[in-house]
Amino acid sequence: MITQLSKLLNQSGISLTDQQKQKLIAYVSLLDKWNKAYNLTSVRNPQQMIVRHIMDSIVVAPYLKGSRFIDVGTGPGLPGIPLSIVMPNAEFTLLDSLGKRVRFLKQVQHELKLDNILPVQSRVEDFPADPHFDGVISRAFASINDMLHWCDHLPAEGHGRFYALKGQYPTDECQLLPETIEIDATHRLVVPELDEERHLVILKKI
Repeated sequence: MITQLSKLLNQSGISLTDQQKQKLIAYVSLLDKWNKAYNLTSVRNPQQMIVRHIMDSIVVAPYLKGSRFIDVGTGPGLPGIPLSIVMPNAEFTLLDSLGKRVRFLKQVQHELKLDNILPVQSRVEDFPADPHFDGVISRAFASINDMLHWCDHLPAEGHGRFYALKGQYPTDECQLLPETIEIDATHRLVVPELDEERHLVILKKI
C-alpha cells in the first residue's frame, strides 16, 4: 500500500515524509478493520480507500487557509484525518453526531498519536464555536445551502471560509446562494486513478 500511495502522491505532486505516509496507511488499516463491525464506509477494498478516501481528501490541502478547521459530518474522519496528517501544524475539530464514528475517531487519535485533532460527538447546530474557525469543511455532508444554514455560526468573522467538497460542479446549488454569501473561489480537483469529477467550492460571508 505504501508503494501505491507513493505513486499516487507523485502523480499529484504532493511531497510527504515517510512518517506521514505510514500514518495514512495505518489509518486505512484501522478503517478497514473497524469497517467490518461498524460499517463506517461503503468502500471495502483498502487499495480503493487510498484513492477514494486518502487522495480524495488531501488534494484539498493546498487550498485551505488558516490553522483552525472544523470537519462537519466527518463520518469516519474524512477528509479531516488525512488532512490532519498532511497538515500537522493545523488543528482539526472532527464533528459527527454518531457515537460509533466518534469512538473510531478517538481510537485513531490514540493509535496514530494525532495531537492536532479533536473528535466531538454533537449535532452541528448545537456545537458552540469558541473560538471561531478559519475554515468549515464539508464533504458529502449536505447541499451547500444546508451546510451554510447549519454552520453559519462556525467561521471566524472576516477571514473565515466554507469549503464544500463536491463531485460534479454544483451549478444549481451555487445559483441558490443566500444574499449574504458569495463564492470566493472554485477549483477542479484531480484525483489520480479516480474517474469521477471532483470540485472544491470556497464560500465567504459578505
